[in-house]
Amino acid sequence: MELRQLKQFVAVAQTQSFSRAAERLFMAQPPLSVAIRKLEDEIGVALLERGSRGVKLTPAGHAALAAATKCLDSAADVITAARHAANGESGGLRIGFIGSLTFSLLPRLIQHFSRRFPHIKLDLSESTNLGLLSMIDAETVDVAFVREPTTHPSNMVFEPISRDVFCVAMPADHPLARKQSLSLQELRDQDFIGYTPSRVGGLNAAVMHLLREAGVSPRVTQEAVQVQTVVGLVRSGLGIALVPSINAEFMPADVEFRPLNDLPESSNIGIALVYRERDTNPVIARFVASIQQSIADHGASLQR
Repeated sequence: MELRQLKQFVAVAQTQSFSRAAERLFMAQPPLSVAIRKLEDEIGVALLERGSRGVKLTPAGHAALAAATKCLDSAADVITAARHAANGESGGLRIGFIGSLTFSLLPRLIQHFSRRFPHIKLDLSESTNLGLLSMIDAETVDVAFVREPTTHPSNMVFEPISRDVFCVAMPADHPLARKQSLSLQELRDQDFIGYTPSRVGGLNAAVMHLLREAGVSPRVTQEAVQVQTVVGLVRSGLGIALVPSINAEFMPADVEFRPLNDLPESSNIGIALVYRERDTNPVIARFVASIQQSIADHGASLQR
């Protein structure tokens, strides 16, 4: 039994006429009559009662019509599903991200994408820059949001999506909190909360490069991986820290944040979307395009 036969049977059943069904199907009537007879022979029961005034469905025909219609609808669903998947409009996407993005950027970008493509299932995983780049390389995630600057493996594409700068985080009762902005030189002789070093760069490398270029030798008293953990240690009074300014508005009220007024252009940091250069998953292309569109629509709020 073929879908073609079911389509022919449904046409005859709905029009109650071989001639009108043949017109609908753009075929001659004799081949249609032969095809329906072969279908009845294959099933082993009569589906139609033929008469001078047309055709009527037998009880078996009524049952067959309902099943045939459902089958044809399901076949159409197969085509639709395949086309949607090929166009990147359905399927799944595994997304990696650094933890500090959950306060600001990530929710907006994910919501923007999910509203446009509700049939794509998202699976999110949190990790560090090193972990995320390893996951991209191992194909355990499809895309990842990483902190710049970081190492750029040659088999990966990096799409900058947000620019940012460092600001100073300090306890609310810190003497420097009385100032509205600070210079790098004012950070001399301060205890610092630093970032755990990583072989792919990241915030530790960016902070140490910035301070070294300014001639500041930090006394690092504690180190942590994530920005929110660093701010928590600042809140405990263990030192000050340089943190991405985009995170400042989402941090505890008893931690003060002050801009740096002498940051060199080379100290810019940011967020990039990373994916494998030769990945053929069409959902990735949809996601990248959605991120770019979101930036174009809301650039002022996404890029600092």
